[in-house]
Amino acid sequence: MDGRILEEHTEYVVYAIHRILDQYKESHDAREREGAAITASLPKSVILIGHSMGGFVARAATVHPHLRKSTVETILTLSSPHQSPPVALQPSLGHYYESINQEWRQGYDVQTAQTGEYVSSPKLSHVVIVSISGGYNDYQVRSKLESLDGIVPSTHGFMISSASMKNVWLSMEHQAICWCNQLVVQVSHTLLSLIDSRRGQPLSDTQKRLAILSKMLRSGIQQSFKWRSQLFWSTRVPFKDVKYTAVSQDHTFSDCPSSVHWSDDVPERDLYIQKKTVNILAMDGRRRWLDILELGSNEKSHFIFVTNLAPCSGVRVHLWPQKGNLPSDLPAGKSVLEVTSKMVQIPAGQAPRQIEPGSQTEQASPSALLHLGPEEMHGFRYLTISVAPHTTISGSPPTTSMAIGQFFNPDEGEIEFSPISMLSSRHFHEDIIFKEDHPLAFNLSFALNLGLLPVTFSLKTTSCGIKGSGLLDEGGDMDNTKLCKQRCFPPIAFAWDPTSGLHIFPNLYSETLVVDSSPALWTSTGAEKTVVLLLLDPNCSYKASLAVSVTKATSRYLLLYCPKMFAFNVAVLFFALMRQAHERPIPSILKAVETNLRIPFPFLPLAVVPILFCLFFSFITSQPFPPFCSFTIVSITCYLLSNGFIILLILISELVFYVAAYLHVSMKRRWQLRKGNFFFLFLQWFMNLSSRFFSLKVVRILGARPLFVPIFMAIILSTFVHPALGLLILLFSHALCCHSFLCNSLTASLRSNVRKKEVDDKSEGNCSSQQVTCQPGSPSKENRPSYSQAQEDIFHQRHGLLVLHLVAAIMFGPSLVSWLQRIGMHKSFPRFLDSLLCICMILHGIFSSESLGNSSLPFPRILGQEMSLSFIYLIAGIYCYLSGLNMVPYKAMYAMGAVSIISFASTVVQVWTGAPRDRGKWKPRRQ
Repeated sequence: MDGRILEEHTEYVVYAIHRILDQYKESHDAREREGAAITASLPKSVILIGHSMGGFVARAATVHPHLRKSTVETILTLSSPHQSPPVALQPSLGHYYESINQEWRQGYDVQTAQTGEYVSSPKLSHVVIVSISGGYNDYQVRSKLESLDGIVPSTHGFMISSASMKNVWLSMEHQAICWCNQLVVQVSHTLLSLIDSRRGQPLSDTQKRLAILSKMLRSGIQQSFKWRSQLFWSTRVPFKDVKYTAVSQDHTFSDCPSSVHWSDDVPERDLYIQKKTVNILAMDGRRRWLDILELGSNEKSHFIFVTNLAPCSGVRVHLWPQKGNLPSDLPAGKSVLEVTSKMVQIPAGQAPRQIEPGSQTEQASPSALLHLGPEEMHGFRYLTISVAPHTTISGSPPTTSMAIGQFFNPDEGEIEFSPISMLSSRHFHEDIIFKEDHPLAFNLSFALNLGLLPVTFSLKTTSCGIKGSGLLDEGGDMDNTKLCKQRCFPPIAFAWDPTSGLHIFPNLYSETLVVDSSPALWTSTGAEKTVVLLLLDPNCSYKASLAVSVTKATSRYLLLYCPKMFAFNVAVLFFALMRQAHERPIPSILKAVETNLRIPFPFLPLAVVPILFCLFFSFITSQPFPPFCSFTIVSITCYLLSNGFIILLILISELVFYVAAYLHVSMKRRWQLRKGNFFFLFLQWFMNLSSRFFSLKVVRILGARPLFVPIFMAIILSTFVHPALGLLILLFSHALCCHSFLCNSLTASLRSNVRKKEVDDKSEGNCSSQQVTCQPGSPSKENRPSYSQAQEDIFHQRHGLLVLHLVAAIMFGPSLVSWLQRIGMHKSFPRFLDSLLCICMILHGIFSSESLGNSSLPFPRILGQEMSLSFIYLIAGIYCYLSGLNMVPYKAMYAMGAVSIISFASTVVQVWTGAPRDRGKWKPRRQ
């Protein structure tokens, strides 16, 4: 998480690539000198595989100026953030990301001259990249960050989730994606498929490599259902508008391999299905005929088929223009189309339990799925499902085999869950009943994205067509329960999200439905809904319940919007400093934050105006609008949470300062009251002895310039070691100043109370002796300039800056941890950008007492008005707010650096021009 470290790793990768290729050449030359026969050509490129930040380093190495041309052509990344770092807090890291991504965008542009003439092909036209995300179980890198949208065109790369990868089907933790056997095997087979067997070299053709990567990694479920943002099914074409004529369109379905051979068809054993649902519970070797025109009437234009039999070897599906025995019996111009290849493999759930070897008491989970839309069945009259007999199956088929097909209307299976129903507490106790003979597929539409609000979906079988069975619970008939488990296949759910892709939940009896999506962002486009395809056995009835998982929703919320809240923390502090610079006497930083939370003003302008500005900016730049409601609600919620975090940080720091100050003042008073004891005499002797040290010339010079040492140390550390260490020196200086001024304020306040009490007692005695009534405005009650108030004002100023710079130090924390882990290794100087911003904050924090105490700055007027420091803080706060909305919190550092430069410059101008330094400071009112 450090920009300089990533640059060093990039240079090392470039060196390693060159060294690997040179080793091949050296070995080739050595064998050639020995006279060995050499036929294979030398490799000219390598395939890069990177995990986490290693994937970004692989992309950075590809555009490195010292990399040889065409030495990297294929990149595969695992859980790698490409859009931005997971928590982009360091300015140099964010700038490095932007520069690399910009080079990649330009690398796919055609090179043209100033006159518009073609010069050369894109620099990265030979590079193909695939990003594999871990899904919702990856709590370090979200799928939104792993997307290649806007960086790599779809013709040269894509992103896929491990949960939707062929033969993987699992969401993975950030580290588990490196060693998960399913993914390792699939990726290994994919990489081997990229090698040309004739030359022994990777394929050079870009589109061939991309096609192989897509074929080997993508499951095909998405293409089968043609999922879009809100719809599962393809465009609906009613059967009444379809004319059953000869096949006129081109189909891309392929037949089963010729090696798969069944026994000859026996027409006498064919079954003619009259129901819209066909059930196959045995491998009987028979063929089922379904009349598409008859069974697909009443707008039941879609056909879905699920089975645990293997396609081709266990089951085959054909479309027939008319009834016939064999394809050769049909008239010329008509043909039978086999659609078995359209069946897609789906992950089977946990294997059913077996009481004894060879027996299976529960129905096996579906392992294949077929969906045919009306446009795919256009021009055909019949659909046949052929099941192989046991004798033709090689291996061991499932003991309890099943296959269920159904013609259905997608509108009948649509269920929408509104935001009120998802958030209402009543819904925790409501049940959804799916009666027998229901649609096989249900399209569940959730108004709130499941990436933001996960729900726990529970499903229980209540009956399975047994007369009088009733609800099957723990006390029900065990025979009926066993029979239902044999007849009903385990339910399965497919959750689709435009950002993270497909998530599959097999054996869905009680699961938390969640997708790895980041809705309610400024860059979010499209609908924020999540759609779930639920497959249930139509022969069984179910009782389902839906509940919002509060703990899961809270963790996902903090995970998704943590970067936004980091920038909002800085915005909250700038708004509080604005309040301090505007009001007199100077309020505490805690009171300033609380004042900014007052509704409707100033809370609404501070929290809502930046959001409206974002929408206006999207309008004038013709960018897609984010979802308004969720974008506004989530942003305001993040702003409130940031206020809460800052208030908690202020309370903790204030508690520490006040406790330390009270202890200091009380101990000092006790020592003064006990001047004659032995401890005080020993302390006085020690102080007299140490005075000799302080009388040294060097010590006296440094004592006359107390700011020289912290400034020098902080700048040296920020420039040559690490910026966070310089900020730690600044925080230590702030803490000493705050402690000193607070102790002075408390001491003055205690003395003032003692004197006031003595004066009041004396005045009361004089008034009683002279029998004169004292007036409230008597000279003894005259308000005088309060030294205690002045010291307290400076404490509030310093405390606000301490909290601001503490947040800045926290933002440099990940970079500091990375730096500490490399102690003892070769290190280079920090990036200039980080050091410059930290030096500005150091100068601002140490020389800020004069600039913060002035309500206006000694700069030229703007539109006839003086530029006030509170206005500067307001602009900086709004900029940080916008940076949070854009999920680039590191840009808040730019605002802190700009404010630091302005404040420090104002101090220098005041000293140079000799301007009065107490202008704008609060003065108590005189009577």
